[in-house]
Amino acid sequence: MRQLATVSLAVLVLGSAMRQAQPVALDERERAMITWIDEQAEAPIGLLEQLVNINSGTMNPEGVRDVGAVLRSELDRLGFETEWVELPPEMERAGHLIGRRSGERGAKILLIGHMDTVFEADDSFQAFSRDGNVGRGPGVVDMKSGNVVILYALRAMQAAGVLDGVQLQVFYTGDEEEPGRPLSISRKELIEAGKWADVALGFEAAVHSDGTDWATVARRSAAAWRLEVKGRQAHSSRVFSEDVGAGAIFEAARIVTAFYEDVRGEEYLTFSAGAIAGGSSVEYDFAANRGSVFGKPNVVPNTAVVHGDIRAISREQLERAQEAMLTIVSHSLPHTESTLTFYEGYPPMAPTEGNLRLQDQLSAINQALGRGPMPALDPMRRGAADISFVAPYSAALAGLGAIGKGAHTPDESVELDSMPLAIKRAAILMYRLSQPESKSDSL
Repeated sequence: MRQLATVSLAVLVLGSAMRQAQPVALDERERAMITWIDEQAEAPIGLLEQLVNINSGTMNPEGVRDVGAVLRSELDRLGFETEWVELPPEMERAGHLIGRRSGERGAKILLIGHMDTVFEADDSFQAFSRDGNVGRGPGVVDMKSGNVVILYALRAMQAAGVLDGVQLQVFYTGDEEEPGRPLSISRKELIEAGKWADVALGFEAAVHSDGTDWATVARRSAAAWRLEVKGRQAHSSRVFSEDVGAGAIFEAARIVTAFYEDVRGEEYLTFSAGAIAGGSSVEYDFAANRGSVFGKPNVVPNTAVVHGDIRAISREQLERAQEAMLTIVSHSLPHTESTLTFYEGYPPMAPTEGNLRLQDQLSAINQALGRGPMPALDPMRRGAADISFVAPYSAALAGLGAIGKGAHTPDESVELDSMPLAIKRAAILMYRLSQPESKSDSL
C-alpha cells in the first residue's frame, strides 16, 4: 500500500524533537496567572471530588445532567452564555453542555471535555478518595480532572484580567465513552463548533513518560467492520468439489488471512478481528458482541461472520485500507458470497502543520515553566476522542489535562499536583492565542 502522502509521519514522530520552539519569557500577566494558580492549588481538587462523586456513566443520563449542572454553574460565573443540547430521546443519551463567550481578539478557541465515564450507576467503583498526592475515583482522569482544568484555566485568565475579549467556546459532551448514533446527529453541534474555531484544545489526560512531557498532535480513527460470508451447505465428503466449494468458514479464513498478508504494514494502520463465528447455524448480535453457533464436523458450513475494528491516522489512509479489504472480499472462493460493511466511527485527527505549530507553542510554555520540551506523542499510544470530529476544520491539540493512569479501570487515579501544571499550560496557551497577531502568525 502507498505511504501517507499528506504528512510524513516518520518526520512527525521522529523529528518533532528537533523542531522544538525556544521558550518565550513569561510576561507580567502570565506570571500573575501562575501566582493565582499556585494560591488556588487545593480548590480544583475540591471541585474534582464533587464531580467524581456524581455518577455519570454514559447510560445514566440523569447523572450526566447533574455533572452538567455543576459545570454550567461554573461557566455562568465566568460570564459564558450556556446552552444544554438535547439529543433525540431514542438515543438514550443526556446531551451536551456548551458555553460561549463573545470577543474579537486573537484566535477563536474551542475547549473540549466530556462529562460521562465508563462507570455506570451499578458499578462498585463510585467514590473519590485521596492518598497524599494521588486522587482515585471513577472518571478522575478520564476526564473529570480535565474538565476542572478548563474551568480553572479560565478563572486564572479572569483573575489576571485577560479573559474579556477572548473568543471562546467550551464544549462538554455527554456521551464520549459510548456516543449516540448516528454520529451525524450526536456530534452535529460539536462539528459546527469546530468549523467556527481556529484552534481546538482537548483536555483528556496529559502524557508524561520517560521523564518527558508529550504533546498529542495526532490521534487515530476508530470504527467497526463486519464480514458476513455465505457458502453452500453439504455433506463434508463433498467439500472442495465443483458443485459445493470450500464453505463459509474457509472463505472467512481466506479473507482474514489476506487482510493480514496484503493490507497490514502501513505505518499507523491497524485492524483487528475481534470475534469470529461459523457453522450451519449462526446467531451473532453485533451490537451486543456475542452470539451462538451450531455446526457438525461432517457438514460444510453455510455461514460465517467476523467482527472487528480498524484504526488509521488519516481519512486517506482509512479509505485506502477499506478499498484494499473490499477488493480481497470480492475475490470469492467458488460457491461463496461475502459482504464487508464498515460502520461510522471516530474519525482520525491527522498531524497537520497547524497542530505542529500549536505543539511548538505548548512546548515553549512548558520550558518557560521550568520543564523540558514537549515532542509529539506517537499516535499509536492514544485512542480516538471527540477532538477528532473538529480536527479537519481547525488546528488541534489534545492531552491538555492532568497526568494519571488506570483509565477505565477500578485503579483509575490522577496525580493531583499535575493539575496546577495543566492549568498553567492551558491558561498561558489561551492567553497567547488570544493576542491580536496569533491568528495570522501562529496558526
